[in-house]
Amino acid sequence: MRQAVEYDLVELVRLRALLFDDLGGDFFNPASTEDDWLDTLAVVLRKQLTEDGVRILVVDGDHDDCLAACGIGTIEQRLPGPHLRNGRIGHVIGVVTDPAYRRRGHSRSIMRGLLDWFGDSDVARVDLYASAEGEGLYRELGFTDHPDPSLYWRP
Repeated sequence: MRQAVEYDLVELVRLRALLFDDLGGDFFNPASTEDDWLDTLAVVLRKQLTEDGVRILVVDGDHDDCLAACGIGTIEQRLPGPHLRNGRIGHVIGVVTDPAYRRRGHSRSIMRGLLDWFGDSDVARVDLYASAEGEGLYRELGFTDHPDPSLYWRP
């Protein structure tokens, strides 16, 4: 496992697209029929590769220029409160493994790396959304049900 670099950008975009192909469900469907979001994703990822509040970890595949897995962590500064002592929240965003490399511990390795980074960064809480396939791993790592209801709005 290592931190991603700009050279990994094409593979990072490929893996992120794979993540959404795997998720499905009413929230993600119908998916956009246009791929313009991939170009925007590449621009955002390129910028985030060098930001202090973002950690992108990857596992190399068996072939040159191929990534087996990736995971992204971000840190957000919110207002401190009694259950959020310093207001720092970590977010795990889209841990994904290429189907050819699944069941080899890559997601676990990435998650441990992200959790170490969050710990070193003094976050008060780490949030994530779990797929059905990933929920067991996250619970093994100590994640529990969140007490707050989650709602969303799309303009």
